[in-house]
Amino acid sequence: MLRLILALPVVLLLISFALSNRAPVELGLWPTDLMIEVPVSVAILGGMAASFLLGATLTWVGSLGHRRRASRAESQLKHTKAQMDDLRARMAPVPSTLARLTD
Repeated sequence: MLRLILALPVVLLLISFALSNRAPVELGLWPTDLMIEVPVSVAILGGMAASFLLGATLTWVGSLGHRRRASRAESQLKHTKAQMDDLRARMAPVPSTLARLTD
C-alpha cells in the first residue's frame, strides 16, 4: 500500500510530462542514415530508462564479488556453528556416567 502511495505521484508526473511534450523530434544513429521520429517525451523518458538500466546492470555486476564473499562467509559460519554444537554435545556430561562417578 505504501509503494502505491509513493508511486502514484511519480506516475502522475510522468504522465503529465508525456502529455505536455508531444512535439515530434527526429533521432538519428550517427554512422548510419537511420532516422526515427518520436515525441520528445518518448526520447527523454527512453533515454532515462536506458541510463537507469545501464547503471543498475553495472552496479549489479560490481557487487558480484561482495555477494560471493558474503555467501562464503555465511556457509563458513554455518559450518562453524555445526562444529560448536558438536563439541558442546561431546562435552556435556552423560547423566548415567555422572551418577556412577558420584557413587
